Amino acid sequence: MSAPGSVTVRVPAKVNVQLAVGAARPDGFHDLANVFLAVSLYDEVTATPAAGLTITCEGPDADKVPLDRTNLAARAAELLAARHGVSPDVHLHIRKDIPVAGGMAGGSADGAGALLACDALWGLDTPREVLLEICAELGSDVPFSLVGGAALGTGRGERLTELPVGGGFHWVFAAADGGLSTPAVYGEFDRLTEGVEVPEPAASPLLLDALRTGDTTALAAALANDLQAAALSLRPSLAATLAAGTDAGALAALVSGSGPTTAFLVKDAETAAAVAAALTASGTCRTARTATSPAPGATVL
Repeated sequence: MSAPGSVTVRVPAKVNVQLAVGAARPDGFHDLANVFLAVSLYDEVTATPAAGLTITCEGPDADKVPLDRTNLAARAAELLAARHGVSPDVHLHIRKDIPVAGGMAGGSADGAGALLACDALWGLDTPREVLLEICAELGSDVPFSLVGGAALGTGRGERLTELPVGGGFHWVFAAADGGLSTPAVYGEFDRLTEGVEVPEPAASPLLLDALRTGDTTALAAALANDLQAAALSLRPSLAATLAAGTDAGALAALVSGSGPTTAFLVKDAETAAAVAAALTASGTCRTARTATSPAPGATVL
């Protein structure tokens, strides 16, 4: 909970249950049909009054989190302050539990968390649509970190349409050693698709229906990630992790976003625990975590 004089916001990780990627645009981005699902792995961002803008971080891989103005949490505070003509005098403390550089939008989550925490701390009462505009300025995944639940992201992923979800889903997430650079994965996607006509990205009706009805088996059959081949090209060892999870009983497996975290959809909590144990024992990943979805977006505690 927030200490006196501070505000703490909890914000979820995401998995892309579908990531359809179009050809590179002239601005270097790609049009996407990106079906986000928020999952119950969370970072917490605490905003406390300070004489200037500072950041600290604790938790797994905290040493890999930048503590300067390149951190999306810092940029969020600066953009919000600039919108309102105030000084970004705040200390931001990030408590990490989302894998770092893992394709689960941990940095984006911290940006959304800091934005909401600073808005509450400074008593700004910024309209939600303005917060979402600032999120989109911060990065493609940041708006969804604010919204949570399930949503279809179009454009470069920042234009959201919230989606109905008819039930809960159980997941296992396996963290790899080291990260993967999102720009590098998109660059490899461009290399692999050079000379190939890349179709316009579109959300799968079967996948959207599986979410709406809460049908785990149908969702497993519809999971898709157009960046998976690129991630596997850059990190071939991920194939062994995917195989270990499916061999252990997962209904489906895929690389989460740009990777290198791999995601396994399972039928229930008991199977999730068994698959996580098997993945940990397989030696193909660093850690394996269970989670459920959908999860709420950024929330003041």
